[in-house]
Amino acid sequence: MTTTTAPVGATRGAAASDGVWAAAWKRFRADRVGLASLAVVLAFGALVIAAGLGVVAGNWQKEVGVPNAPPTLLGPRAADPIGPIPVPDGPNVDLSAIDPLAPQYEAWAARAEQYRGVESPRAQTLPFGGDRLGRDVLAKAIKGAEVSILVGVLAAILATLIGTALGAVAGFYGGRVGDGLEWVYNVFTSIPGILLIFTFAAVLNRADAIVPKGMWTLVIILGLTGWTGIYRLVRAEFMKHVVREYVRAAEAIGASATSRIFRHILPNVSHVVLVQLSILVVGFIKAEVILSYLGLGVSVDQVSWGTMLAEAQSELILGHWWQLATATMFMAVFVTAFSLFTDALRDALDPKLRGLE
Repeated sequence: MTTTTAPVGATRGAAASDGVWAAAWKRFRADRVGLASLAVVLAFGALVIAAGLGVVAGNWQKEVGVPNAPPTLLGPRAADPIGPIPVPDGPNVDLSAIDPLAPQYEAWAARAEQYRGVESPRAQTLPFGGDRLGRDVLAKAIKGAEVSILVGVLAAILATLIGTALGAVAGFYGGRVGDGLEWVYNVFTSIPGILLIFTFAAVLNRADAIVPKGMWTLVIILGLTGWTGIYRLVRAEFMKHVVREYVRAAEAIGASATSRIFRHILPNVSHVVLVQLSILVVGFIKAEVILSYLGLGVSVDQVSWGTMLAEAQSELILGHWWQLATATMFMAVFVTAFSLFTDALRDALDPKLRGLE
């Protein structure tokens, strides 16, 4: 009786299991909501890149419509029923007594006539309406997505990197290193968040030659003030994992501390990091709105969802709601899709679900 032995390579290939990231991608592809959310996030990412390159919304500052032009679906506004104000006429009427600027009107009218033929006619309606200057609200929302999303994502990445690195070091080493980082954490959390943001804003605004005021100032401010929450969670997770068997086994075979932190423990706590990242992105986009409203946001030659919402307050009193609705719609779609995407990614990376396959 003869027996056949399978090749060694084939046996190893059959017994080998998927890695952490391959298994996570396999689970993520089975989540339809996660894939749809990823498509929306990638669409916004492409929109941000196109806006940054000037392919779309490059002329967002151009006054293409009449002031407060309504959306196209509403149609043009009705003509002013009041009409021109009658001016008394007669040989003995002194118009300068009624209006001191009356003698200048003819000269101004002649000067305006020279440029009337150069100025292009303004649209009475725009697809999503216009602002008080006649700028296209849709173009502003697309350009504002570039600033708001970049501020939210970059500041969240900066805060996540700081919090994850400090939390990993504090939880892994403990001792004096952990106590020192705990002291820094307690100093940051003992100061109210809004006061801490104002402090960093005042310092960075004074150092305008080093850090130009605008988007990057917001990224640095929010990143330096928003790392404390993720630091606490990552530190607790590392303290829990550092004493487990797989980390002890890696130490026994000679794995370095860096290898144990980044190759063994960090993938097992990545779902916590991703959840906090998504929360920070959402929170930082909202923070950008508040800071822009208070004058600490982007510079005056830029537009963001925050500046649009700040402008929409005065327009809403007059019944012009379209700028508020457009900015809110763009923000709600992106924030919802990003949250669903990170939730699906967290479930795919959750180590508790790996044994269910």
